[in-house]
Amino acid sequence: MTPSFEPLSDDALLLRLGDNIDATLNAQAHALASRLREQDPSWLRDLVPAYASLAVFFDTQHIEHADPHTYVASAIKALFHTTSAATWNQADPIKMPVCYGGEYGPDLAEAARMCGIGIDELIARHTAPTYTVAMIGFAPGFPYLLGLDESLALPRLATPRTRVPAGSVAIGGSQTGIYPRESPGGWRLLGRTPRRLFDATRDSPSLLSPGDRVRFVPVASDAFADDTFQ
Repeated sequence: MTPSFEPLSDDALLLRLGDNIDATLNAQAHALASRLREQDPSWLRDLVPAYASLAVFFDTQHIEHADPHTYVASAIKALFHTTSAATWNQADPIKMPVCYGGEYGPDLAEAARMCGIGIDELIARHTAPTYTVAMIGFAPGFPYLLGLDESLALPRLATPRTRVPAGSVAIGGSQTGIYPRESPGGWRLLGRTPRRLFDATRDSPSLLSPGDRVRFVPVASDAFADDTFQ
């Protein structure tokens, strides 16, 4: 792949690796972000990885160059060709308990019908993969997860709901995700997790970060009363 660069602002640069949702491109973006964080150059302020890009925010006061964008792009290019996405993240997956169906997953039965499989099979296929948090977006703490079984890809609702409960686990297109707080939404709701994905009072407000690996684990509805999951 050949990366391209474009200015986002006077103190930000966007590295583009491609223009599609692809696990390999996403892994490369996360691997490069990890290398930059490890090196921690004095000019680095923040990194925001997405599906196939990496936004780099920098402090121009720590760059002695007439063109800060050129300087930062050169530093990233030097890392890019020596960064491997194959082994960058070996951390154990984060287990995410999910109560499927019933009041927690009102679209589960219809989703199974649309996929031409039984409810138990849909749950089995949804919990089988290890997902990767491709990026955080839409709302604070909302993880877009890569790794969904292709047979479970489903169109979004024709009319979005005005209220989706916090913790709802859903499918939208070829992706699955988790609503971190109550909000409108058009993804199909399979279940709900009792874990709190975003809490502004925590040291790290977002439970999940870009690049994290996630496994869904089916649990009974009484798990919502279990403080272990909060």
